[in-house]
Amino acid sequence: MTSVDPLQTHPGSALPVAIEAIELHRIAMPLVRPFETSFGRQTAREVLLVRVLTEQGEGWGECVAMADPVYSSEYVEGAARVIEHYLAPALLEARFLRAPDVASALSFVVGHRMAKAALETAVLDAQTRAAGISFGEYFGAVRPEVDCGVSVGIAPSIDELLEEVRGYVDEGYRRIKLKIKPGWDLEPVAAVRELLGASALLQVDANTAYTIGDIDHLRELDAFGLLLIEQPFVEEDIAAHVRLAQAIDTPVCLDESITSASVAQDAIDRDATAIVNIKAGRVGGYLEAIRVHDVCSARDVPVWCGGMLETGLGRAANVALAALPGFTLPGDTSASNRYFAEDLTESFVLMDGRLAVPAGPGSGVTVRTELVGEWATRPSVLLARG
Repeated sequence: MTSVDPLQTHPGSALPVAIEAIELHRIAMPLVRPFETSFGRQTAREVLLVRVLTEQGEGWGECVAMADPVYSSEYVEGAARVIEHYLAPALLEARFLRAPDVASALSFVVGHRMAKAALETAVLDAQTRAAGISFGEYFGAVRPEVDCGVSVGIAPSIDELLEEVRGYVDEGYRRIKLKIKPGWDLEPVAAVRELLGASALLQVDANTAYTIGDIDHLRELDAFGLLLIEQPFVEEDIAAHVRLAQAIDTPVCLDESITSASVAQDAIDRDATAIVNIKAGRVGGYLEAIRVHDVCSARDVPVWCGGMLETGLGRAANVALAALPGFTLPGDTSASNRYFAEDLTESFVLMDGRLAVPAGPGSGVTVRTELVGEWATRPSVLLARG
């Protein structure tokens, strides 16, 4: 099992960091092409960044909440407010913290996992930088690079979809994921399968767009030899996913439903899922994500790392997470140019369908603070100890 506190094994690194201040930054980054799913269409990524200033140095975290509460109940403005008024003051009051202490310090606030994850990541970044170890080393990574897939949004036409997919194949991505919804499923999947050939890794993601009445329709996807179908029903309805898993041959994968290691264990034990998509922000942070990984590994359930259109900051942590042993399927850890013409950190570049795990201290990347200022959508917020 992977340790969730390997800092204890590094001499002199188990000491807490002393938090002096927390900054919140709001920026907007245009996408290189619109990204459409069953819950909406994005042309830009509004990002909330958290910077923790400690006596030992600084650390950065990225909140993966979207601009509007359409993917989950969390959204950027809400996350910023709950951090400013509740979560950040709690960390400042505690002051001396280690990354594994953050969750308990913030537990008085119900939910808001994405906001909590951003703070925990920033503290983890500060602590591992001070200790001189990387996220990969901290998490228990076993690979220096990870296989990458790409998530393809809903296109205006089949021809435009195929053109986009061809481009990703030419770039070397090792797995294609198609966003689907009622009315955009069988035809695009059939067209892409024909383009890729029978042996290529192809999966679909419904983002909760279907109902249990669609089981017979979803069974038709069996004809395309898919790697998996991801989250067809609403997250709370584990029972519907159990019924789907019994009715179709395509493996069912849960995403939005998995909010913690205990929920993952329950879903697996109920045969609601054969594969799990792990998103650190969705489960409250990278330490809980490691626990989800461990639960799945103990039950021989493969996992892969999902994406939320992260900047290089969030992508660095995701790539380190995806290097753990249980991540046996390519994730949504695409290169920077999949989403952004210019990234917030040094760009992640695809090499032979893989991304390298950053080896430097902490996240292993450097936030380009000049771009944080240039892309700011409002003044930053500084919260300091009284």
